[in-house]
Amino acid sequence: MGNRLSKIYTRTGDDGTTGLGDGSRTQKDSLRVEAYGTVDELNSTIGMLIATIDESTLSSMLLDIQHDLFDLGGELCIPDMSLIKEHHTARIEKELDRLNEDLPALKDFILPGGSLAAAQAHLARTICRRAERRVISLARQEPVNDVLIHYLNRLSDLLFVVARTVARQSGAGEVLWEHERDR
Repeated sequence: MGNRLSKIYTRTGDDGTTGLGDGSRTQKDSLRVEAYGTVDELNSTIGMLIATIDESTLSSMLLDIQHDLFDLGGELCIPDMSLIKEHHTARIEKELDRLNEDLPALKDFILPGGSLAAAQAHLARTICRRAERRVISLARQEPVNDVLIHYLNRLSDLLFVVARTVARQSGAGEVLWEHERDR
């Protein structure tokens, strides 16, 4: 993993293939590339979320998650590599419990929104769910570390709680679904 990019374009992908971390080539639309590409998209979206919040503890936690996601994507890019462990998922669960402790119980569904940061967290949550689906699809065809699925599943829950937390911190509050509103 010590390779450095000195030239950004190589033209090797012009035929619709891309190189994996082990040196093999695969189609750019393969399940493996879809999985780690979606994890990369999630990581970028979390970066946007960090840029919209002021709370340093939350920003620090999300930065740790970005590092995890980079490792998770690397694990998907390099077949037979194992970087994400159960302790990563346990850390997510600990943060989830910590943040959820101060939130009131849910009585209604929440719509994405409330503040820019809350909307970003909801967007990250939906991308995380898609990444989880892509990894599950890949796992049906090739061996995949089960912990990746556990991690992404917990992370989507955490991002939901982050959305609730930042919506309340902003003063805007949560946007509740009005199931009996006049249509």
